[in-house]
This record gives sequence, C-alpha cells and structure tokens, in this order.
Amino acid sequence: MPAELVTTVLEGATAFRLADPDGLAEAVTLWCHLDLADTTFARVPGGWELDLPFGAQGPAVDRVEYLFDVDGTLGLDPGNPLTVAGAFGDHSWLPLPGYATPAWLDDRRVEGRRTTAAVAGTPVGTVDLELWSPADAPADEPLPLLLAHDGPEMDRYGDLTGFVAAGIATGRLPRLRVALLVPGERNARYAANPAYAASLTDHVLPHLDTRAPSLGPPVLMGQSLGALAALHVAWTSPGAFAGLLLQSGSFFTEDLDPQEAGFEHWASVTNFVSTVLDAERAAPGAPVVAFTCGSAEENLANNRLMADHLAAMGVEVSWAQVRDGHTWTCWRDLLDPPLTDLVHRVWA
Repeated sequence: MPAELVTTVLEGATAFRLADPDGLAEAVTLWCHLDLADTTFARVPGGWELDLPFGAQGPAVDRVEYLFDVDGTLGLDPGNPLTVAGAFGDHSWLPLPGYATPAWLDDRRVEGRRTTAAVAGTPVGTVDLELWSPADAPADEPLPLLLAHDGPEMDRYGDLTGFVAAGIATGRLPRLRVALLVPGERNARYAANPAYAASLTDHVLPHLDTRAPSLGPPVLMGQSLGALAALHVAWTSPGAFAGLLLQSGSFFTEDLDPQEAGFEHWASVTNFVSTVLDAERAAPGAPVVAFTCGSAEENLANNRLMADHLAAMGVEVSWAQVRDGHTWTCWRDLLDPPLTDLVHRVWA
C-alpha cells in the first residue's frame, strides 16, 4: 500500500486514506463517534482520501474512533493497526497529539476471584451479576462495595476490575468488592424505572450482603443510561448509597436534547430529570456525586446542568472530563482520579 494512502495524523488534522488501486469502490464515507461535518471521501489516484481538522478547527478531542463505510459496508481501516473493542464490534482508532493512556494500566494488580449470582423474584425479574473480590478476601469479610451498571461491558471494554485490582495493589484504593450488574432489558430497566430501583435496593443489595457483607453503604456507578439509572435509584432511596459515579449520563431535557425525543422511554427519562431539576433541596442522606463526561459529547450540556443543579441543592459534587466522545475508552480514562477520589471521600 503506498505510504500516501495510509491514514496519518497531521498537524491539527487527520488524513484518512483508503487504497483502492483497482477502483472497485464506488463511494467511501467515514463513520465516527464524533459529530463531524461532511465525511465523504474524494477519489484520488490509487484510492480515496479525506482530511478532517481536529482541535482548534474541529472537535476538541485527543483520540478518534472510526470505521470506513465502503459502498454501504462498515469495516476497519486496513491502513491502521490500532483497534478498540466495543459492544458493537471493533473500531479503528487514532491517538491525536496530547493523548496518553492512563498510567494505571501498567501497574501491578492483585489477584481477583469471581463468582456469579442470579437474584430472582425481583419486580423486573431475575437480575444477574458477577461479583469480583480480592482473591485473599474471605467471603464473610466486610468490605466496601462498588456496584456497576452495565458491569460486564464496563469491565470488558473499560477494564473496571483491572483498575480496582491495580488500585488495591498500589495502595490508591482500599480493598473492596465490585458487583458487575448485567443490564438485562437495558432500556426498560435503566430509564428511570421505579421497578428496577426497587429491585436493586430491596433485592440485589440484601442478597449481596448475605454472601459478601458490605462495609457501609455502597457506591453505584453507571455510564450513559446506566448513569441516569444510578441517579434515579439513589434519588428514590436516600441513604442507600454513599456515592455515585455518573459518567456521561443521559439526563435528557426537552430543551437540550430534542434529537433524543424518539427514544422509547423519553417521557420517563425527561419526567424524572425535570423532577430533579425542579427540586430545591437534596434529601437527607444524599450521596456524594462524581460526574465525568467527554468534551465532544451531546450529553455534555445536560451533564453540566445536572451537576450544577445538584451542587446548588447542597450535594457534594465533583466534575471531570477528557477530550473524547461517548466511548468506553472515555469512561475508562475517567476512572482515575474521579473514582479514586470518590472512594476516599465516602470510605475514608
């Protein structure tokens, strides 16, 4: 493949290139996790090319995830060996100037032990989960507990238990357990659903406490719709959680998010968000809340609004963001320091 037809990061831009020496493709466009302008490739000798600006002239990001759409078929960039896994398959990705992977990825890690559980008979049916514990922790040892919505996905694509294992090994985190909650019927459960909230607080938490006792109220985390569900559960059960990590939450409002109005549970989500935004004071026992978001996300504005409002209500709130979009890597890169600091604030 000619060097000039290999995707290359340039100063302030990325040159996407696709070799097509035999002229077999009829049209090439770029699918990207960011909101970009025209992403249609131009035909050039030997293939196709597309130059896109980033930084001052385009999306303020430090990394890009993308696919090539060749005549209606999505695929990886054959000229780029970098790929990242996700719930919808692998994507090609590029680090832009300024991007660095988290240092903790290279840290040593304690050994872990995994067990599974199926909590039956809840208002939303069976809730499945996987429980990660330090390998040397007796089952009856009380330890802090972190619950994660979309847990298996955040673990697979965001290395959640790896982060915890590294934090324990290096002393940045206390010994703790992680309950990776399987979403099941995700949209129905996570869209501010009272039945799911009751399932978590009245069934899942008591079940976990019988097999792995928690040292004080747990922390609950989630991404996107899972973050909305975490806030909803904590809002409807004050005191049930010591802290929340809300990453790129789907805190939709009619003013900020009209593009989401076709979502099947739009009314449930916006009604709950309105309830929170109309409140003037937090309930006693409100958890400490850490918000994180990507700089190039549609959810950035509604996350800012929610964080500012909770802070004005007297909730202890922190904010962190990185230059990325709505991706598992964005959420992985925002585990430290936000989750590290949250753990120390609530379990010191």
